Amino acid sequence: MRRSIAVHIGEEATPLGTLRYDQQGARESAAFEYHAGWLRAAEGFSIEPGLPLVSGPQFHRKTGDGSVFHNAIADTEPDGWGRRVIQRDHAKRRQEARRAGNVAETRPLNAMDYLLAVDDMSRVGALRLQDEEGRYQRTTEEGRRTTPPLIEIGQLLAATQAIETNTETATDLAYLRGRGTSLGGRRPKCSVVDDDGRLAIAKFPSVADDRAVTKGEVLAMNLARKAGVDTAETRLLDSDGAPVALIRRFDRTPNGNRLMYISAATMIGAEAADAGEHSYTELVDVLRQHGSQPAANIEELWRRIAFSILITNVDDHLHNHGFLHVHRGQWRLAPAFDINPFPERVRELKTWISEETGPEATIDALMSVIAYFRIRSDRAKTILAEVEKAVASWREEGRALGMTPQELDSFTDAFEHRERQAAHRAQQ
Repeated sequence: MRRSIAVHIGEEATPLGTLRYDQQGARESAAFEYHAGWLRAAEGFSIEPGLPLVSGPQFHRKTGDGSVFHNAIADTEPDGWGRRVIQRDHAKRRQEARRAGNVAETRPLNAMDYLLAVDDMSRVGALRLQDEEGRYQRTTEEGRRTTPPLIEIGQLLAATQAIETNTETATDLAYLRGRGTSLGGRRPKCSVVDDDGRLAIAKFPSVADDRAVTKGEVLAMNLARKAGVDTAETRLLDSDGAPVALIRRFDRTPNGNRLMYISAATMIGAEAADAGEHSYTELVDVLRQHGSQPAANIEELWRRIAFSILITNVDDHLHNHGFLHVHRGQWRLAPAFDINPFPERVRELKTWISEETGPEATIDALMSVIAYFRIRSDRAKTILAEVEKAVASWREEGRALGMTPQELDSFTDAFEHRERQAAHRAQQ
């Protein structure tokens, strides 16, 4: 099986290149080739450090459980929840075909099927994929918008809960098709259009939750903003008693233009199957090499690490950090997102502070890298004081969100721990 997919960029759909895919049995391979016009254009840039601006096909080797596509393209693939929706939809269609006496498609879904199952309107970043017939994936279903308005939150929540409980109908899957497949992560979520006409992510509570996870995320994001962290706009919605976290997409401008986005993993060239660990000091290195405002972004990164330590945000893997393209190969840190307090987890960071500190989520480890980050000691103490002061207000902020005493108590271990005292000592 061979596919040739045109890759465009931005709302204006500027030709960027061609993605070629080949499947021979269980073996898959892919190559990307920049469009000649993009190579000549003054505004042309490399969409990731691993895809330099050169002519000719550039191949990508799949390793382990990694993607067959180059990382910048793989960043737009569905993951976790999205793949679950796609798989259920595929299985349900095959069942219906068999009941109707039609010959069902028997081949398993491949990497290209998953990539093209993502809705064009809500695909992460600025890349747009056009199939051999000139259609952007996904096409709008007759009589429906692929990205629903907030008024349909209740229906979206019901459909996601049906999938979680294995009770979904073909109607549920048709409703989520393209809407619930464009974003990474394992928790139930969907793309929506908010009341201002802006693209957003609705994150739903899971039937398996043993605490108010969506409220906890909104609480963390509010505290981060209070701590001076540049965050995605976030608010809490109530859908018939169910708390829904609504996060506005930062890869779209107010007028709907698309911004090129890549994950931190893509920026440093980390593959999913990498055996080694990665560190924040690697992000410092790429900011110095590719950053539009390296000093400001490096300080921002240090502030985010301090915040993660103090709220026990230990799911800080490289796909939970990202970069937005600014101009001709220069990038900046994307606003912070997917920040969550984890009271039940071991206090170890997924992304190490440095190779020397290892995974320990401690203020001592953070202070040990201020020279590498080129942050003066007095400035580091000021940042730490601002972050700790914001985190100290977590119960007050939680009550303002409408969290009950029981809900707040379930998060205590994430906010009240010895690193809070260590932050006070480090300020002296």
